[in-house]
Order: sequence, then C-alpha cells, then structure tokens
Amino acid sequence: MADTQTVKLTSDEIEMIVDALEVDLEGYVEAAKEARGNNNREDVATFTEAATRIQALMAKLQDLIED
Repeated sequence: MADTQTVKLTSDEIEMIVDALEVDLEGYVEAAKEARGNNNREDVATFTEAATRIQALMAKLQDLIED
C-alpha cells in the first residue's frame, strides 16, 4: 500500500478538490463509454478502474467536509 501523508486543508479547499474530481470522473466515464463503443476492452477496464478510484476518493473527501 502507498505511504499515507497528512495534509491540512480547509473545508473550502476540500470542496474545490471534490469539484475537480467530479469533472475528472465525468471524463473517465465518457472515455469508458467510447471505448466500450469501439469494443476496446482494455481501455474500458482502465477507464472504469480510474472512475471507481476517483469515486472512492471523492467519497472519502466528502466525509471530511463540514455540513
């Protein structure tokens, strides 16, 4: 497993990161759809894995944002 790091961020900064990840996620989802349409299984797997990892990170960060 990768080393963990401690980074101090404000809630606003975390929200900005989550927003950026949402845009990134949309790109990977769209790329996976295109790869699926082109019958490129390797790219589908790669883009789907990236989207899944981004979703997990977003969920982790969203838990840190104060409501």
